Amino acid sequence: MELQSLKNRFSIIGNTPSLNHALNTAEQVAATDLTVLIVGESGVGKEVFSQIIHSLSARKHNPFIAVNCGAIPEGTIDSELFGHEKGSFTGAVDSRKGYFETVSGGTIFLDEIGEMPLGTQARLLRVLETGEFIRVGSSKVQKTDVRVIAATNRELMEFTQKGKFREDLYYRLNTVPIRVPSLRDRKEDIPLLFRKFVVDFAEKYKTKPIFLDEEARALLTSYTWPGNVRELKNIAEQISVLSTTDHINATILAEFLPTASKHNMPMITFTPVGEFANEREILYKLFFDMKKDVNELKKMFFEILQNPSLAGQAGNFTRESMINELKEDILPSNAMNNVMPVPNNNAPTLPSVQYNANQPLIIDNDLQGHYEVEESLNIMDKEKELILKALKKHRGRRKDASTDLGISERTLYRKIKEYDIEE
Repeated sequence: MELQSLKNRFSIIGNTPSLNHALNTAEQVAATDLTVLIVGESGVGKEVFSQIIHSLSARKHNPFIAVNCGAIPEGTIDSELFGHEKGSFTGAVDSRKGYFETVSGGTIFLDEIGEMPLGTQARLLRVLETGEFIRVGSSKVQKTDVRVIAATNRELMEFTQKGKFREDLYYRLNTVPIRVPSLRDRKEDIPLLFRKFVVDFAEKYKTKPIFLDEEARALLTSYTWPGNVRELKNIAEQISVLSTTDHINATILAEFLPTASKHNMPMITFTPVGEFANEREILYKLFFDMKKDVNELKKMFFEILQNPSLAGQAGNFTRESMINELKEDILPSNAMNNVMPVPNNNAPTLPSVQYNANQPLIIDNDLQGHYEVEESLNIMDKEKELILKALKKHRGRRKDASTDLGISERTLYRKIKEYDIEE
């Protein structure tokens, strides 16, 4: 089939070389029974490619079913895919056929395959290699003839290295890989897709199609589109419904695009290893950065104290105000509870400061004597303090607070219980 005809049939818009390559690969592999692994970010349209492969194959008149592996609970996914016998588990009041039995002769699209439990992965591998499966609670081996198309928005090779995905299953699925490009890699296609969406929504809602001026189009293509085509479609629908004018400039468009940064906490890029490790890594990095900033601030004040001529450059400070600034703004609120007086028999007239960024803060002056202050770096206290601040900032809205903290809402709920925080 000609490539343009294929695009028209499945409403695919764009002419980026990477998109055309993915479509050509899907068309070539469709006539075979090879297992296909479709890789791409969320929202790029991986399911459309699975439908293309099925529609162009010899199985096109047989059933096609799409299964989201991440949406099925771990305890029931085996039953969903392979079926179960009556009484095999609590709630199994009747025998039930699984998808591999009901779709025999057709195609199963396993979306988010990286979320599949390891036990289910072993069962799937047996189906792919022998075409055999066993219902949950049964000992009878059954045959099936199903083509498997899998998709993922994760790098499965990294999952195999961490023991989260079977390496033998990865190579079995990856017989023919198809990588669907993200929208930010198809910038020339963004205005075409947007135009198609707004025309469709204008027809749906009986309104006039909106138009973008040059600046608005430039803003549209420069945005990173983390949600890809799905996000672009949603934005097009929002503007079509909510805009009071059909001529959209960059200012109006910017009101509908998410801001680049919605929270004040620094964002840290890392490879997830586990929920506990993620939280600790975020907090450690945050505390080290904060301590570095505080040390720089201390150093600036100490230089001014040692050389009063610099005070005019920094602002209108007196000796007393500088000392108060050090006590109130730099030292932790609980620092004075832990100070240790040191005898000072020869107090100088002007304050002298001993400073080392790697040592506890020491202040030597004729009014207060010597104080050695040890900052509390207890990570549990800091973690609780950050959670309290986030909840107060967002008025108890856990979803917003968890987004601000960079953790999941479930993790935030667990931390609230763990620290006995009253909301």
